[in-house]
Amino acid sequence: MSNELITKENNERVKTFFISLDRIASMMERLFTGKKSALDSESFYTDEELSKKLKLSRRSLQDYRNEGRIPYIKLGGKILYRSSDVERLLEDGYRDSFR
Repeated sequence: MSNELITKENNERVKTFFISLDRIASMMERLFTGKKSALDSESFYTDEELSKKLKLSRRSLQDYRNEGRIPYIKLGGKILYRSSDVERLLEDGYRDSFR
């Protein structure tokens, strides 16, 4: 048995292990940076996020707010929507087919 120090520079298996570890770390970072903030297990959407998700313009969302069709929170200058309110709005608007 030799007293040689095993490093990622002189051992291919160790090098592969560290590459895999780096890949997993970057995947986890992407996963957690995309996570919505939660307060009491409630997530919130910004104006921009919700308009992209529903494929509506931000102006349409403003009209919905002005008409009282969608509840919102104004925090400073930022508009936030609860995910549960958005789901309720979509469920209330659901219509079965006529056939």
